[in-house]
Amino acid sequence: MQNKVEICGVNTSKIKVMPEKEKIRLLEKSQSGDSLAREELVNGNLRLVLSVVQKFVNRGESLDDLFQVGCIGLIKSIDNFDLSQNTKFSTYAVPMIIGEIKRYLRDNSSIHVSRSVRDTAYRAMHVKEKLIAEKNREPSTEEIAEELGISKEEVAISLEAIVEPVSLYEPMYSENSENVCLIDQIKDSNDDSCWDDEIALRQAILGLDKREKLILSMRFLSGMTQNEVAKRLKISQAQVSRVEKYAIKKIKHD
Repeated sequence: MQNKVEICGVNTSKIKVMPEKEKIRLLEKSQSGDSLAREELVNGNLRLVLSVVQKFVNRGESLDDLFQVGCIGLIKSIDNFDLSQNTKFSTYAVPMIIGEIKRYLRDNSSIHVSRSVRDTAYRAMHVKEKLIAEKNREPSTEEIAEELGISKEEVAISLEAIVEPVSLYEPMYSENSENVCLIDQIKDSNDDSCWDDEIALRQAILGLDKREKLILSMRFLSGMTQNEVAKRLKISQAQVSRVEKYAIKKIKHD
């Protein structure tokens, strides 16, 4: 990506690294209102933006868009950097640039995912990369979860949540010079017998009493175990099992 690649009209192979002393000098001038110093600072720190953008290249987003958003984060860093603190500019700027790109990705996602879930996913991906480097193999979900101090279910859900949706008409492979799409690989079960079965099932469920419906809902919609249902309803596991079997028998009979 750093060899003769142009992003937003910028040849990334020609981006120079600005010395820290020069950054401080220009930051002082920029924060005093010198617009030329501000522009020079932006141009002198584009490699910082590029290094951050490279972490997000596999998200299906335009590199030009990510680079522009990263530059917004860089400009915010220049305007808000506290010169009185004994901190390198890059140490302050990188998290600002990352935050700006993450906000852009979150706000422009085709599926809305909560910020906490998305942040967990990014942390999980960072840990995954770290473990791959350490162990020279793909880490398990359990290993990532242990490193983060959360459950493996949280890791799996967060990573699944940020996967970009695939169109049913996305070409999967070519066959006899024709593209075979995802929709071609999905079995069509929308026939009359399926409709009949669904209607019959709905009618059978309507014949159950309130307790039977509740237990079946907790068991098969919420995914709870019989013991969990028993604790929630303050009855024995044997009672849950008995009601469940009787309700299923009624549905089959109807």
